[in-house]
Amino acid sequence: MAKKSPITGFYQWTVAIALLVLSSACKSDATMLCQGYYYSEEKAGEVIDALRREYTDAARWESRAGAIRELILRGSGLDNMPVKNPLNPIIGKARVYNGYKVQNVAFESLPGVFVTGSLYTPSGTSRGIPGILSPHGHWNNPDNYGRYRPDAQNRFATLARMGAMVLGYDMVGYGQMAELGWEHDHPEALRLQLWNSIRALDFLLLMGADPSRIASTGASGGATQTFLHTAVDDRIKVSVPVVQVSAHFFGGCICESGMPIHKSADIQTNNVEIAAMAAPRPMLLISVGGDWTKNTPDIEYPHIKYIYELLGKADKVENVHFADEDHGYEYNKRAAVYPFLAKHLMLDPGRVLNPDGSYDESVNVIEERVSLYPFDDRYPLPHHAILSNDDVLWE
Repeated sequence: MAKKSPITGFYQWTVAIALLVLSSACKSDATMLCQGYYYSEEKAGEVIDALRREYTDAARWESRAGAIRELILRGSGLDNMPVKNPLNPIIGKARVYNGYKVQNVAFESLPGVFVTGSLYTPSGTSRGIPGILSPHGHWNNPDNYGRYRPDAQNRFATLARMGAMVLGYDMVGYGQMAELGWEHDHPEALRLQLWNSIRALDFLLLMGADPSRIASTGASGGATQTFLHTAVDDRIKVSVPVVQVSAHFFGGCICESGMPIHKSADIQTNNVEIAAMAAPRPMLLISVGGDWTKNTPDIEYPHIKYIYELLGKADKVENVHFADEDHGYEYNKRAAVYPFLAKHLMLDPGRVLNPDGSYDESVNVIEERVSLYPFDDRYPLPHHAILSNDDVLWE
């Protein structure tokens, strides 16, 4: 049996419930699903060693990466990309704070499918600046999940004060849309969620983000979304997956491993290779001793760095490991991410530094959940909005 790393109680519960949903929703594809703790830690190490022997030069890795990209797109049902309909953005009134502003936003990723979020921009100019996507992971308390969490709002605000345009957007079945009928535990959540991320980038560019300076960062399930999106979308220039890249754990939610994106009849991959598809673009891995990323310094990171070395870009990938910390995106992890993003996106950390060199988040305003809802009496939900996963039309 796979050896489980210590993780938070709620996430462990989420993994168990999600795997039950997976087993019942995807019976026809069960042999092609790689779910949860798919390997033991020992087996995962053996798999990584074997993969290293498969590609010994850049050409072999690039061929492998191309096959993995096809696997992800085919397995998620996005091999035939939908036509991109107009985003029809809904932009709320700006709330101006110390060095940044916040607007509630929504955009139409597919006809009738509205993705809700928060757009943070620096005071002053908001065009031609770096853009950062911030997908989120899984929690069960609507007042303290996703983009509403204090750690998320602190991250968004601090990066905006450094000069970035930051979009925190709701995953499928989260946020205001969850209250209107959307569900997260749906067999095709992964497909829609990945598509929404692609359209979220379209939205950032529509709002004026610099296409040459686009990043994505999220923790846990948000990190899964970061590396999946980066693997299939070359427009992302910098990738920062936090506490999720693991050789033995494939994601415990249906939105991460509920569709056959890791395995087909002729190829099998894992999240280490998928994350490595960011190469040669800059990537920072954040790992901890208290979850499934505990082996990153010895297993996952060396293999990813090996791939970067094949491409002659070993200096573009880094790992910061917190051996005594647990799953999350707390201050220490944010403080490791800020300088990396500042370096590769050309942000100005001097705007947010204390005299002792620490990052000043004290001026950030943590807003209440309902104040971050895009739809209200002033900005009503469009009459044609879809309120159920099963009503999505892909054609």
